[in-house]
Amino acid sequence: MKVLVDADACPRGAMEVIRRLQTSFGFGVVTVASFNHWLESWGAGHEHVVVGDESQATDLAVANRTQRGDIVVTQDWGLAALALGRGARALGPDGRIFRTDSIEHLLEERELKARFRRGGGRTRGPAARDSADDRAFEASLRRLLERE
Repeated sequence: MKVLVDADACPRGAMEVIRRLQTSFGFGVVTVASFNHWLESWGAGHEHVVVGDESQATDLAVANRTQRGDIVVTQDWGLAALALGRGARALGPDGRIFRTDSIEHLLEERELKARFRRGGGRTRGPAARDSADDRAFEASLRRLLERE
Protein backbone atom coordinates (compact mmCIF):
# COMPACT_ATOMS: atom_id res chain seq x y z
CA MET A 1 0.00 0.00 0.00
CA LYS A 2 1.20 3.46 -0.86
CA VAL A 3 -0.13 7.00 -0.75
CA LEU A 4 -0.14 8.74 -4.13
CA VAL A 5 -0.45 12.51 -4.12
CA ASP A 6 -1.65 14.81 -6.89
CA ALA A 7 0.98 17.30 -5.78
CA ASP A 8 0.08 20.02 -8.30
CA ALA A 9 -2.77 21.11 -6.05
CA CYS A 10 -1.98 19.59 -2.65
CA PRO A 11 -1.61 22.23 0.07
CA ARG A 12 1.57 22.34 2.15
CA GLY A 13 -0.34 21.52 5.32
CA ALA A 14 -1.63 18.27 3.85
CA MET A 15 1.85 17.40 2.56
CA GLU A 16 3.26 17.90 6.05
CA VAL A 17 0.60 15.60 7.51
CA ILE A 18 1.52 12.92 4.94
CA ARG A 19 5.22 13.29 5.71
CA ARG A 20 4.61 13.05 9.46
CA LEU A 21 2.27 10.03 9.23
CA GLN A 22 4.63 8.24 6.84
CA THR A 23 7.13 8.07 9.69
CA SER A 24 4.52 6.58 12.05
CA PHE A 25 2.84 4.15 9.65
CA GLY A 26 5.73 3.31 7.29
CA PHE A 27 3.84 3.58 3.99
CA GLY A 28 5.46 4.60 0.72
CA VAL A 29 4.62 7.96 -0.82
CA VAL A 30 4.56 8.86 -4.49
CA THR A 31 4.06 12.55 -5.29
CA VAL A 32 3.34 13.53 -8.88
CA ALA A 33 3.57 17.09 -10.18
CA SER A 34 4.24 18.92 -13.41
CA PHE A 35 7.64 20.50 -13.84
CA ASN A 36 5.95 23.82 -12.99
CA HIS A 37 5.45 22.61 -9.38
CA TRP A 38 8.82 21.43 -8.14
CA LEU A 39 8.84 19.37 -4.95
CA GLU A 40 11.86 18.24 -2.95
CA SER A 41 12.15 14.55 -2.11
CA TRP A 42 12.04 14.03 1.63
CA GLY A 43 14.05 10.82 1.73
CA ALA A 44 13.45 7.10 2.14
CA GLY A 45 10.03 5.86 1.12
CA HIS A 46 9.28 8.94 -1.00
CA GLU A 47 9.37 9.00 -4.78
CA HIS A 48 8.68 12.20 -6.68
CA VAL A 49 7.55 11.93 -10.31
CA VAL A 50 7.81 14.94 -12.61
CA VAL A 51 5.50 15.12 -15.63
CA GLY A 52 4.94 17.66 -18.38
CA ASP A 53 2.50 20.53 -18.12
CA GLU A 54 -0.03 19.03 -20.54
CA SER A 55 -3.64 19.00 -19.43
CA GLN A 56 -4.32 15.97 -17.21
CA ALA A 57 -0.66 14.77 -17.27
CA THR A 58 -0.46 14.64 -13.49
CA ASP A 59 -3.83 12.92 -13.13
CA LEU A 60 -2.91 10.27 -15.72
CA ALA A 61 0.45 9.59 -14.05
CA VAL A 62 -1.24 9.17 -10.65
CA ALA A 63 -3.99 6.96 -12.11
CA ASN A 64 -1.47 4.76 -13.96
CA ARG A 65 0.47 4.15 -10.73
CA THR A 66 -2.60 3.44 -8.58
CA GLN A 67 -3.24 -0.12 -7.42
CA ARG A 68 -5.88 -1.81 -5.28
CA GLY A 69 -5.49 -0.79 -1.64
CA ASP A 70 -3.58 2.44 -2.32
CA ILE A 71 -4.72 5.84 -1.08
CA VAL A 72 -4.89 8.70 -3.59
CA VAL A 73 -4.85 12.27 -2.28
CA THR A 74 -6.48 14.66 -4.73
CA GLN A 75 -9.02 17.42 -4.91
CA ASP A 76 -9.89 16.38 -8.48
CA TRP A 77 -13.17 14.46 -8.43
CA GLY A 78 -12.40 12.80 -11.77
CA LEU A 79 -9.09 11.42 -10.48
CA ALA A 80 -10.84 10.30 -7.29
CA ALA A 81 -13.35 8.38 -9.43
CA LEU A 82 -10.52 6.70 -11.37
CA ALA A 83 -8.83 5.71 -8.10
CA LEU A 84 -12.04 4.25 -6.69
CA GLY A 85 -12.54 2.33 -9.93
CA ARG A 86 -9.11 0.73 -9.46
CA GLY A 87 -9.95 -0.45 -5.95
CA ALA A 88 -8.01 2.31 -4.22
CA ARG A 89 -9.30 4.78 -1.68
CA ALA A 90 -9.42 8.50 -2.39
CA LEU A 91 -9.11 11.44 -0.03
CA GLY A 92 -9.33 15.19 -0.59
CA PRO A 93 -6.82 17.52 1.10
CA ASP A 94 -9.78 18.96 3.05
CA GLY A 95 -10.37 15.55 4.67
CA ARG A 96 -13.25 14.42 2.45
CA ILE A 97 -13.16 10.68 1.91
CA PHE A 98 -14.53 9.97 -1.56
CA ARG A 99 -16.89 7.01 -1.75
CA THR A 100 -18.17 4.94 -4.63
CA ASP A 101 -21.78 5.61 -3.61
CA SER A 102 -21.39 9.41 -3.91
CA ILE A 103 -18.73 10.00 -6.57
CA GLU A 104 -21.22 9.87 -9.44
CA HIS A 105 -23.18 12.74 -7.88
CA LEU A 106 -19.98 14.80 -7.52
CA LEU A 107 -19.07 14.20 -11.17
CA GLU A 108 -22.54 15.30 -12.26
CA GLU A 109 -22.19 18.44 -10.15
CA ARG A 110 -18.78 19.14 -11.71
CA GLU A 111 -20.25 18.84 -15.21
CA LEU A 112 -23.17 21.14 -14.39
CA LYS A 113 -20.81 23.79 -12.99
CA ALA A 114 -18.52 23.52 -16.01
CA ARG A 115 -21.49 23.94 -18.36
CA PHE A 116 -22.63 26.98 -16.35
CA ARG A 117 -19.15 28.56 -16.59
CA ARG A 118 -18.94 27.87 -20.34
CA GLY A 119 -22.19 29.79 -20.65
CA GLY A 120 -20.65 32.82 -18.97
CA GLY A 121 -21.63 32.10 -15.38
CA ARG A 122 -19.29 32.33 -12.42
CA THR A 123 -18.85 29.82 -9.63
CA ARG A 124 -16.97 30.06 -6.36
CA GLY A 125 -13.60 28.47 -5.82
CA PRO A 126 -12.71 26.56 -2.69
CA ALA A 127 -12.77 28.35 0.66
CA ALA A 128 -9.47 29.53 2.12
CA ARG A 129 -7.61 26.71 3.84
CA ASP A 130 -7.12 26.83 7.61
CA SER A 131 -5.75 24.64 10.39
CA ALA A 132 -9.13 22.89 10.76
CA ASP A 133 -8.65 21.52 7.23
CA ASP A 134 -5.26 20.09 8.24
CA ARG A 135 -6.81 18.44 11.30
CA ALA A 136 -9.69 17.01 9.25
CA PHE A 137 -7.25 15.72 6.63
CA GLU A 138 -5.08 14.06 9.28
CA ALA A 139 -8.07 12.41 10.97
CA SER A 140 -9.36 11.04 7.66
CA LEU A 141 -5.93 9.81 6.52
CA ARG A 142 -5.39 8.11 9.88
CA ARG A 143 -8.82 6.44 9.56
CA LEU A 144 -7.92 5.09 6.11
CA LEU A 145 -4.46 3.93 7.23
CA GLU A 146 -5.80 2.19 10.33
CA ARG A 147 -8.34 0.29 8.23
CA GLU A 148 -5.47 -1.21 6.25
